[in-house]
Amino acid sequence: MTIGVDIGGTNIRAGLVSKGTIISQNQLTLKNKHSMDAMLAQLMEVICPLTSYPYTGIGIGVPSVVDTVNGIVYDVANIPAWKRVELKQIVQERFQVPVHINNDVNCFVLGEYNYGVAKGFGSLVGITLGTGMGAGLIFDHVLYTGHNCGAGEIGLMPYLDKTLEDYVGSQFFVAKTGKSAEELWRAALTGEQQAIALWEEFGWHLGKALKIVMYAYDPEAIVLGGAISQAYAFFEKSMLEVLKDFEYPNTLKQLKVLVSQKANISLLGAASLITDS
Repeated sequence: MTIGVDIGGTNIRAGLVSKGTIISQNQLTLKNKHSMDAMLAQLMEVICPLTSYPYTGIGIGVPSVVDTVNGIVYDVANIPAWKRVELKQIVQERFQVPVHINNDVNCFVLGEYNYGVAKGFGSLVGITLGTGMGAGLIFDHVLYTGHNCGAGEIGLMPYLDKTLEDYVGSQFFVAKTGKSAEELWRAALTGEQQAIALWEEFGWHLGKALKIVMYAYDPEAIVLGGAISQAYAFFEKSMLEVLKDFEYPNTLKQLKVLVSQKANISLLGAASLITDS
């Protein structure tokens, strides 16, 4: 068994995982994010109850750039205190087991590859749609992170007057209406036409993003995750319509676009950092 930890901007979750099944799980709401010590104390607090079981190591997913060799995290999103943290060394000294750390979206795609809807695909791009847009890459059945753990950050590419993630993240909806993606998803569920039209526009932009993914990586499959993917039914049609004029029709015909089905898939991916390292 291994322990997986998923650090988000609001919550931190830890789970004891055995063969892709979460045996036990804890969650805390992050508090005092401007304090390094407070953040580390909460990390230990969420892990400690799980260590009463036999386990072989701890994998941690963090929303930041990660030195995966030395386990150092930099400029963690929404945690101002974590500018540079030697997280691997700190956790390893505390629990005396192997610790591996990676970017949270890389953990997402690893989870999907090992345990999710994209299990077994040798060439895979996982895209998370939330506050922004993140992407993780599997090439030839191996997680690819790039030299600085920044491979796949296509959300930051220039697009129209801003970047891609300004159009395929939650800020797209806030900029348009002042409402969150969740609010507009619920409005669409009630049949509100303005909300439905906005989701169709969102799908058009996401289709453009998927074209970039296809030209850059030529994957077997793309799996969509994150909170926004719950609204897939409202943007699927317009997204696929944009893909129809892709330059290589046979490539498009073979591509699988999938939607994540497991809420804890990033935690599972983090746990598998141990067995996959």
